[in-house]
Amino acid sequence: MKRLLRLIILFLVRIMGASAVLKASRRATQAVPSAPRILLIRPDHLGDLVLTTSVLAALKTAIPDVQITMMVGPWSSEVVARHPAIQRLLTCPFPGFQRSTQKPLAPYVLLFRTAQQLRRAQYDIAINLRPDFWWGAALIYLAAIPRRVGYAIAPATPFLSSAPILLAHEHATASNLRLVSAGLQALGYTPLQEPYTAERYPLQFIPTAQEEQWVDHRLTQADISLDTPLVVIHAGTGAAVKLWREEAWATCADELPHLLTATPTTRIILTGSKQERPMLEAIAQKMIMPPLLVTDATVGQLAALLKRAYLVLGVDNGPLHLAVAQGTRTVQIFGPTDTRIFGPWGLAAKHPVIASTQPCPGCAVIPCGRLDFTAEEVASHPCVRIVQEQRLLDTITTLTNRQSGSLKA
Repeated sequence: MKRLLRLIILFLVRIMGASAVLKASRRATQAVPSAPRILLIRPDHLGDLVLTTSVLAALKTAIPDVQITMMVGPWSSEVVARHPAIQRLLTCPFPGFQRSTQKPLAPYVLLFRTAQQLRRAQYDIAINLRPDFWWGAALIYLAAIPRRVGYAIAPATPFLSSAPILLAHEHATASNLRLVSAGLQALGYTPLQEPYTAERYPLQFIPTAQEEQWVDHRLTQADISLDTPLVVIHAGTGAAVKLWREEAWATCADELPHLLTATPTTRIILTGSKQERPMLEAIAQKMIMPPLLVTDATVGQLAALLKRAYLVLGVDNGPLHLAVAQGTRTVQIFGPTDTRIFGPWGLAAKHPVIASTQPCPGCAVIPCGRLDFTAEEVASHPCVRIVQEQRLLDTITTLTNRQSGSLKA
């Protein structure tokens, strides 16, 4: 029934938007202004938004007078709200990205209402930055934006004006840059310089002075000297199948002061959301040296803490990408997700990844790419949990020896 409803809506979108799109396309044949109005759409959460920040600076560099509007979910607006390249930030409660149930017609009512609002801005081009998001492609079509760029994924392709970009087996950030490069070409500008690398197109999230002062206050409250080397462990993530064992985190945390001989006074900080606090408390109870728990930080405050850290450890999650954006070295543990696509956007020598190599009983390959396991199914998909503690400890030893124990590499 849902599939049939979607097919009907898609047909209606094509019919209802055709006339306005044709008129907008005719207007687009005129000379593009020197300050084109660009709409970027990205409905995702923390990690994916951090990985998108490199395209903002790239656009601003390519077209200094560009007017960038970005539409994101209210759950991730803080990630890009402060970016200097963005002129206007819009939020939209995109369907499919909220845990609460919705009425069957709610996504389509939202689609038509939001498209009507976007029409008034008369954007020169829109770029749908998420691959499997047909709703976003339909939105920019209904909004009668003349140039519409996105990935070649059904049923989004018919709503695009430029040749859709094929998804290559490359890092998600490189794919975003490739999409933006196609957008520049559609506007008549020079495409972005290749190759797409983290050195050329770095991530960007800059904590404020107030957020850094917040970190000072929290450390002082915990009786931690401000020059004490910090190791942050962010053990939580959005999918239970990506979690490591609590006892494994505790074991490694206890070993860190012995491993980091250049920084023997290292203190451990466990970070997470308020909902993840029970998990962090369980890890802390298994540790010999009590850690500091931080579960009330904003994105900016967390970034300031990660910037201060000597090392950040975790699984595949958004805060680890935030740590990369701060220039802090990281070590991440991966299982079902592909490190080549979702791994750290930074130098491999500074951000090593530990990828599980053993497929779960119900999976033909690893990484399988599946994150939608129920609580009951997670128990039979232990690809992350079977990673041994020694692999993490050996990786940390290699990483810190390579960087000669310096606090920032």
